[in-house]
This record gives sequence, C-alpha cells and structure tokens, in this order.
Amino acid sequence: MVSDELCWMPAAEMAVAIRRRTLSPVEVMRAVLARIERLNPRLNAFVTPTAEQAMRDARAAERALAKKGTRLGPLHGVPFSTKDLVVTKGIRTTFGTRLYADNVPSEDAPMVARLRAAGAIQLGKTNTPTFGWIGATHNLLFGITRNPWNTDRTPGGSSGGASAAVAAGLGPLAIGTDGGGSIRIPASCTGIFGLKPSFGRIPVYPPSAAWSLSHIGPMTRTVADAALMMNACAGPDERDQYSLPADGTDYVKGLRGSVKGLRVAWSGDLGFARVVDPEVLAACEKAARRFRDFGCRVEAVKPGWPTPKECWEAIFCGGIATRLAPYLPERRADIDPGLAEIVDEALTWGPTKYVQAWFDRLAWNEHARRFFEKYDLLLTPTIATRPFKVGVDNPTEIAGTRIERYDWIPFTFPFNMTGNPGASVPCGFTGDGLPIGLQIVGRRFADALVLRASAAFEQAHPWAAAKPPLEGAGLALRHR
Repeated sequence: MVSDELCWMPAAEMAVAIRRRTLSPVEVMRAVLARIERLNPRLNAFVTPTAEQAMRDARAAERALAKKGTRLGPLHGVPFSTKDLVVTKGIRTTFGTRLYADNVPSEDAPMVARLRAAGAIQLGKTNTPTFGWIGATHNLLFGITRNPWNTDRTPGGSSGGASAAVAAGLGPLAIGTDGGGSIRIPASCTGIFGLKPSFGRIPVYPPSAAWSLSHIGPMTRTVADAALMMNACAGPDERDQYSLPADGTDYVKGLRGSVKGLRVAWSGDLGFARVVDPEVLAACEKAARRFRDFGCRVEAVKPGWPTPKECWEAIFCGGIATRLAPYLPERRADIDPGLAEIVDEALTWGPTKYVQAWFDRLAWNEHARRFFEKYDLLLTPTIATRPFKVGVDNPTEIAGTRIERYDWIPFTFPFNMTGNPGASVPCGFTGDGLPIGLQIVGRRFADALVLRASAAFEQAHPWAAAKPPLEGAGLALRHR
C-alpha cells in the first residue's frame, strides 16, 4: 500500500488489519510521521510532536503481535494526537500559553491513559489558543494553525490543531475539548466528525478553567472511529467527581441500530441566532430534510428560546479570568491582547454575577429539558458562518451584518450549559470549497443515539473520501 494511503485509512479498519497482521504498526507510524514532517510546517497542527517515542511504541506494538497469547487492545498500534490543553505524562503541555511553556505533567489525563491502555500510540500535542478562549487557533507561543482546505482560513478552535491534523491525514484519531463548541466548531470548519459527549461521559482531569462547561471527546474522520474512542474512554474516574457511571453501552454496536421513527426537530436560529450565512443555512436545512429519508419524523421548529449568551459568557470567561488574573501584573505581555481585555472586563464584575449566572443557567436548562421530552434529536447549523481568516479572534460580520463576539456560535455553547451530547457532521461545502457542518444534539445521556444518527447521515452522504487540496495543482489554484 502506498504510504500516504495508510494516512487516510480509518482507525477501525487499521486496527483490524493490525490485529490480523496484514498491516504493520511500524509501517503505519512511518507513513503518518512522514506526512506530519512534510505538511505540519504549512499547517502548524502539531506543536509538540513525539516522533521518536511514537516509533519506539510502534516497534513495541509490532513485537507484541509476534508473541502468542498477547492480549491486544482494540486500538492496538493506531496513532492518536492530544490537544495541548490535555495533560500528558512526560510530554510538554503548555495550555497554549507562554505562561506554561515549560510545563511537563507527571500524569496522563484519563482519556489519554485510556487510549494508551487500548493500544493507541501518542503522536504528540496539537495547537490550541490560550486555555481554549476562542473558536480559532493561534497563540503567542506557537502562532497560527491553518485550515487544510484553505490555509488562509482558520481550522476553528479551540481544538483547531486537532481538527487540522485529522482533516489533513496526520493521524486518524484526536482528543479535543469543548467548553463552548471547541470540538464541534473546528469539526465543522475542517470537514471532519466531532462529538461532544454528555457532560461527565468521559472524565476531565485536571479540571479546566471553565470546568463546569468543559467536555472532552473524539475528533475523527468517521463516526465509527469516534465510537471506538468512546468505547475505550467512557466511564467514571474518581479524580472527576462529575464523571458518569459506566452503563455498559457498546457505542460501536449501537451504530447498527435504526433511526426510523425518531422525532427530529430542525431549527435554523433557536430563537436567538442574530444572523446565519445563507449558504451555510441552506446546506444544513437540506441535510436536515434528508433525515426524512431515514424514516424520521422531521419538523421545522421555532423554539423561541431566550439567548443564554450572557450567563454562559460569565461562567466561561469568568473561569479563565480567575486563572489568569494572578499573571496580569507582571506577565501581561505573555497573554493575548484580546484575552487580556476579557480578563480585565471580568475582574470588574460584581461579586454576585458569577452566582447569578449559575441560577440563570439552571433556569435556561429547563428549555432544553422540556424540548427533549418531545423530540429525540435537534438539528441546527454547527456554526453561523463559514471558516474565517486566520489570525482573527472572532469574525466581525456575517453576510454583511455586524456581529458581536459570540454571535457566530449561537448553536454550540447552549449545550455546554445543559451537558447534552452534540456532534458536528460534514454536510457540504460553500461555493469556494470550505466545509459546512450540521449539528446533531440529543437529550442528556443519549450519546449512542447521537452517534447512530450521525452514522445514518454518514452512510447516506459519506464524507471521509474528500481530501483537502494540500498538495499539487489544487493548492496552487486555490490560493493564486
């Protein structure tokens, strides 16, 4: 097999081939590392690659295959990457900031440890904005990460290094985190699959700055690969007191079920989205209608919900501000200017604002809870705009309409407050070749159903064969 073809092989197929000894873990690792070496200078997806250790682990995985009776994990020999907000034992973890440029943790986060226990091999750390503060990916320590579909555009954020890596064939599996859309936003921007599981489904440790909003989950090219990661990683951990009990779900087997008869709601604004790019809205509405072909009962709805932006912003920005405030007096130059402004603003808030935000959050949760008593799934655009220019913290307008800081992500952050599972599936491209994502949200704890619905859409509209024009004439044509 040509080495680059290995880089596009789904993890599910790769794991089977390795277990059957028709594919070598060393061969896979050489192919992936060679592609990273060739393309990462252009993309800046990886900020701390661990190539030497990855090759050692691949050789160890190959030796294990030769030993009779060796118990192999379900992801034996499969490469994965880890967002630089997630701690990794013995591997630098900077949280995207100069403030932690030399930080080397002494333990793995639960998701990292569980993937390794399943036999997966760490490729290194992927780029993120400082503490995941924006839905783009750049920072003062490592610079800009670029979208493989158009390197003048952002791959989204804050898991933008992860999304760029997966979309460019730099490893089939990636760990992302999501406090306001940071798995789903970059999945939409780069045309991959991203799942924000139910809050607590995969343990988070140590807690993030926005701990009560933060989820951790898989970013992959196929739904089956994400289900494999869920099988390996879901379940409680004593270090995360909010982690959910194991419920025995086999997420891979769950993909085979039917979605016929599901009550599916489609909304293009949720009642508070100020503006949505017409091309994005049209593609997502068309994708939502396709669920009728699967036997679902699809209804266009107008929930009329009030915006929860203010209370989400208080909790999200307040948490990050609390973490960074001690550094402001002496190390302000090491904090991104836009982030420093947010910290300054948050420090002026009254002492009850954060507590009031929690009461407002609990009240807003009732909207979602009651909605999912009637519907099994909610479909929306993942984001309200197309991928915007690199180096910009947030877009300032959509379709000619001026917007405020978080107006372009109205569909993602509400479900960090409620803890519902949500996924982004690729559902098309803009006229200039940029990916568009459809968000699929389920009721609390219905992770398997969200995955099954995502798989049904993927089967009808497969996306994994689409590859960004990173090499050859396509790239030159795109950027001339």
